[in-house]
Amino acid sequence: MKVNAQSVNFTADGKLIDFMEARLGKLEQFYDKIVSTDVYLKVENTSAKENKIVEIKVLVPRDNFVVKKQCRTFEEAIDAACSSLERKLVKRKEKIRLNA
Repeated sequence: MKVNAQSVNFTADGKLIDFMEARLGKLEQFYDKIVSTDVYLKVENTSAKENKIVEIKVLVPRDNFVVKKQCRTFEEAIDAACSSLERKLVKRKEKIRLNA
């Protein structure tokens, strides 16, 4: 699986990139036909503490999933987005299994 990461208006450090790749790698346990993932990391210019936005786009054959989460830290947002993606990928796999 190919992971494309883009950080908007800031530079992401190595630890964050490693964490993101490790967490996204776990998605293959739930659905093994993932082609690539695009991750967009953004910092919103507000005084609110929850200003870190993570948007993950997962491309699978004949479909794609987009999840957007906003949290206090990027790690928390990545974790929440991946949990949501896990549920979506499991649903997709069940749907394919029922139609086959």
